[in-house]
Amino acid sequence: MIKKTPSKADLRNELDKQMDEFLNKGKNVAEIPRGVSSRDGADKPLRADTWQMDSSKGNWTYLPDVVDSLEKRRQSKTLKPDTKKIKRPKKVLIYDDFGEPLRWVWVDE
Repeated sequence: MIKKTPSKADLRNELDKQMDEFLNKGKNVAEIPRGVSSRDGADKPLRADTWQMDSSKGNWTYLPDVVDSLEKRRQSKTLKPDTKKIKRPKKVLIYDDFGEPLRWVWVDE
């Protein structure tokens, strides 16, 4: 049988139950003041130089030429004669009256 995926309501209820069990055991949730970082030594920025581009230009390619060549290649592929598409069987999931999955069936379309 196929296991039913839990709904959002089921997940929410499970999370609420786990939080209630945690708090009932006498444990508490520590509140972290706003603006405090979890990193040690948060006085320095988080290496901002890693995401910046290299300032040297180098050899750049003019983009419209590249786009034109890609469009020509795509159009030449679409102009070819259509080949017959092979119809293959499709796998369909069958459900019972209550919405529970029963089995997979192959269907020719």
